[in-house]
Amino acid sequence: MDFTLEQLRGFVAVADELHFGRAAARLRMTQPPLSRQIQKLERNVGAQLLERDNRRVVLTAAGAVFLSEARRLLALAQAAPTLARRVSSGSTGLVRIAFTAVAAYGALGDVLAVLGRELPDVDVDLYEMVTRDQVQAVLDEEIDLGLARPPFDDETLDSRPLQREALVVALPTGHRLLAIGRALDGADLAGEPMIMYSATKARYFYDLVVGLIPVTHENVVHSVSQILTMVWLVAAGRGIGVVPASATRLGIAGVEYVPLHTPVRDPVELNALWLRGSRNPALGQAVRVLERSFPI
Repeated sequence: MDFTLEQLRGFVAVADELHFGRAAARLRMTQPPLSRQIQKLERNVGAQLLERDNRRVVLTAAGAVFLSEARRLLALAQAAPTLARRVSSGSTGLVRIAFTAVAAYGALGDVLAVLGRELPDVDVDLYEMVTRDQVQAVLDEEIDLGLARPPFDDETLDSRPLQREALVVALPTGHRLLAIGRALDGADLAGEPMIMYSATKARYFYDLVVGLIPVTHENVVHSVSQILTMVWLVAAGRGIGVVPASATRLGIAGVEYVPLHTPVRDPVELNALWLRGSRNPALGQAVRVLERSFPI
């Protein structure tokens, strides 16, 4: 089936006017070439679309059905260049975002709100992943944007801080350290049974904590890779843990939080992470929106 947009426009004009002369004038052409267009269209479609004689033009049943489809095809053809320009500019498209579990209680909501407001025609798909999986997924182009913990390989990846937050100590309800009434420091935690981060699977938080607290092997009762797991173990009375302040939003019963004194204010960093040279225009727009909206 090989018909042209010109033939469709001619058919729609005749169907609207039910008169070849008026339709030709509307299209700024003469009547004979318009008649030839309709004849070619009917041959290509394989059905008579119009009944015409010297007195009138009417749509056949097939013509009435074809008319609605012809209008739809013309509308799509008219919209296609605009859509292509919007996709090319990044104002329309898809951004696949990965996030850590605790980021869902903090930065993720703010990120989605900003993108929804600034880029309403960009769709967002969400994936929960730990940082190391996010890095690989970005490199494999399985996701476009990660919300992850540094550091990253600067040769292939671009990143920027989105959020900084404090560290707090997660304590079982009734723990003696809750009575101190001030921010805790490393000396306060010495000798306490610790739920610690894995040195391989949660390197970022492992390095943060060992730089602040005199952690010894004998005091580590569990090593975990997920903050949520750590808080659940604290609730079970297995020990204490050091977590980012956003973990207080988890709402797990049996856990209370006390600020941890740190030499640097808000030492926990969450970064936006993306592939340098990504070919997704919508990602470029999203990154520019985040840079404006999260000026850290």
